[in-house]
Amino acid sequence: MFLNTLKQPLSSRTKISTPTHPSLSRPLYNRGIRLQEEPLMGMDPALKAKLQKQRYHIVGEHGGVKTCHWTKESLLRDRACYKGTFYGVKSHTCMQMSPVVDQCNLACTYCWREPHMDTLELTDQDPLELLYESVRAQRRLLSGFGGNDKVPREKFLEAQDPKHVAISLNGEPTLYTRLGEYMELCHKHGMTTMLVTNGTLPKVLEKLDTLPTQLYVSVDAPNKQVFDDVCRPKWNSGAWDQFEKTIDLLPSLDTRIVCRHTLMKGVNMNSNHIKEFAQLDNRADPDFIEAKGYVYVGHSRENLSMENMPSHDDILSFSNELAPQVNREVLSESRPSRVALIGREIVPIPIPEAELFFPSDLGIAPPVKKLPLIQN
Repeated sequence: MFLNTLKQPLSSRTKISTPTHPSLSRPLYNRGIRLQEEPLMGMDPALKAKLQKQRYHIVGEHGGVKTCHWTKESLLRDRACYKGTFYGVKSHTCMQMSPVVDQCNLACTYCWREPHMDTLELTDQDPLELLYESVRAQRRLLSGFGGNDKVPREKFLEAQDPKHVAISLNGEPTLYTRLGEYMELCHKHGMTTMLVTNGTLPKVLEKLDTLPTQLYVSVDAPNKQVFDDVCRPKWNSGAWDQFEKTIDLLPSLDTRIVCRHTLMKGVNMNSNHIKEFAQLDNRADPDFIEAKGYVYVGHSRENLSMENMPSHDDILSFSNELAPQVNREVLSESRPSRVALIGREIVPIPIPEAELFFPSDLGIAPPVKKLPLIQN
């Protein structure tokens, strides 16, 4: 019954329009079915099977959507992600996705996601198709909550039309060459974009026609030695130099900037590291700094140990030492997420006014027949 409801026009709160895209000479959807005329190259089947087992919904050839823990918590228990406290983001209306979940130019030790493909060859999906497929995937992933008595019906219906797109799932999203177009379409549909990048592709950021509503740069190493040890560039020995170019580019970008420090005990948290982090932060001059603790989960357990996971008190100690060195203060914190916000003033993220609206027959993605896992 619920799936049939979603295939019909959404409630009267949703204004109906059929957006067009200059690269499309025909309608993108026909009764909710994706139209694709040319075969595309896909991701490695073994990696795809692993991602599907971890409840990723693969979108197109290289993209993916996965329901965030806090989206579920918001629906079930009215608990919000720290982004709600820091930036006013409503967790149940946040969609976590990436246009490239299978490829990255770094192999960070702290990354808990699966390893990526060994190439950077990808086929770029049309940005409007990527957006629609992602929303349909989000609806599929949330479909089970529609029959849960613990989930308020109004809140569940709001979740069907995301208002925040966290482009921060797996892989490096700036490898997607049509990223600016994708974010522009998100904004025109009344959604914010929160782009997380490793900062090693400064020319991509510099050339973006449309910037994200909020740009996160992972500043996880205070110097080149730690960067090479922790972030482990796969092919480019000059990755740190490119990262520094991004740091110096940030003050010129007309958008909200966040420097995010992923902190690992015994790796990048001593007083000398804090001084070096402060130097990078002062060069970047971000609106906010997030000090967030590493979590000993997933693939990262092959590289780090439980002892590398800092406590929330460790995070606060780091933040209180860093804040005066960057002429900022600790504005807020979240103990469940072991993260602190450093800045000058909390300003909620602005939500753009919608110019375009999802088609009434956009519907929901069909169930996925998962690939079998390949045993090594």
